[in-house]
Amino acid sequence: MTRGLNYLNAVRLGLFSLGYGLTSALIGGTLNRIMAVEMGIAQSAVGLLFAAPLLIAPLRAWMGDYTDRHPVTGLRRVPYMIGGSLLAGVGVVLAILLLTSGTPTALPVLAGVFAFFLLHEAGRNLAHNSFQALLAERFPDRQRPRAATLYEIVLLLGITIGAGGIGSALEPYNANALVGVTVGVSVASFVLSVIASLGSEPRAADRAAPVPSAPFGRALRQLILADRQVRLFFTLILLVALGTLAQDVLLEPYGAFVLGMPVDDTTGLTAFWGVGVIGAMLVSGIVLIPRVGQVAVLRVGLALTIPVFVGVLLAGINGSVDLFRGMVLLMGLGTGLAGAGLLTSVLSFTTAARAGLLMGVWGFAMVLGRSLGGLFGGVIVDLLLAVGSSYLSAYGVVFVLEGALLLVALTLTARIQVRAARVYHEGEPAYESAIGAASIGSAG
Repeated sequence: MTRGLNYLNAVRLGLFSLGYGLTSALIGGTLNRIMAVEMGIAQSAVGLLFAAPLLIAPLRAWMGDYTDRHPVTGLRRVPYMIGGSLLAGVGVVLAILLLTSGTPTALPVLAGVFAFFLLHEAGRNLAHNSFQALLAERFPDRQRPRAATLYEIVLLLGITIGAGGIGSALEPYNANALVGVTVGVSVASFVLSVIASLGSEPRAADRAAPVPSAPFGRALRQLILADRQVRLFFTLILLVALGTLAQDVLLEPYGAFVLGMPVDDTTGLTAFWGVGVIGAMLVSGIVLIPRVGQVAVLRVGLALTIPVFVGVLLAGINGSVDLFRGMVLLMGLGTGLAGAGLLTSVLSFTTAARAGLLMGVWGFAMVLGRSLGGLFGGVIVDLLLAVGSSYLSAYGVVFVLEGALLLVALTLTARIQVRAARVYHEGEPAYESAIGAASIGSAG
């Protein structure tokens, strides 16, 4: 597979993605519905809680840069993967304990939950960013896209498996079951992270890429902000996240309020979405991207997803749960195609020496898009409901806006030229000249 990383270790590393997927199913596929429906928390407040990543996302690039430049016992990825997983689990367990032991709609309770969500997101971002940087370091260029796609599929398998198991465990819903499920998922995710991480990274003496010494601010200015293609790509990631992932916090409540679906059925929507994404990513990574290229696959995914939002609205108008499930499956297919094309482009932009910083920047764009979508979507829904709109109309407006954002993203792909970016040409004379000061500056 790659120097110093044998097949067994490469397979074992996928356990991190599996654990990450389990927690994603809990947070994105279950808790938002339970808070809005079973606990009676306003959709805007739920959107605010799930926008906690907004306060953490700007730190993701700094976290990545810190792990680039500050190895722990000669390792700059594994310790942060394990430590981040521990913080993430502690944060979400404390949040659920507070929600279930107090009055969920009380302001002090919501404030405390928000603080614990921040802790959860800080650990989650640190762990995942370090994992992605490890992939960029450990796999050579020709293997990175396939490896990253396969690990993403394992993550989605974790989401799909988690959605089914969590939904069954919480039907019928009760607070004690929610606490038990949250503790179980958090412990499982941490254990999987430890098993996956140990032995997956060479120590400093065996590492091919040197530890960069330039301070974060200088590297950010000269490597990121000065590159027009990086700025365009950041915008593209933001728009794609808004259009394909922002509905995560809305689909389950939409199914409950508009179509009358119970909690196990709305949680199961994640499984439909996941099957579509997994199938599309497998086909993309093995067949489509090698033949037609990453940008073409990204465009097809965006073009497929835009009309799906119309289908979701038609399902609500007709009261058709089956049509709704079908649209969620198609949404997964479009998201998988777009995600595979975007992920391959992300890896093309990433260099081994600055993997943490660059993955932090791309992760910031993704988290920002997803969080803003959830926050603004929730606020729009609540405002429209407050002036007398129906649930169908309120959620429909948000879905139409998401489709419009994807249309803008589709037009922006014509301006993205990965090979024109300076970060693509690491090691070439022109590149070294452009970033020389950032590459050899003193530690800060």
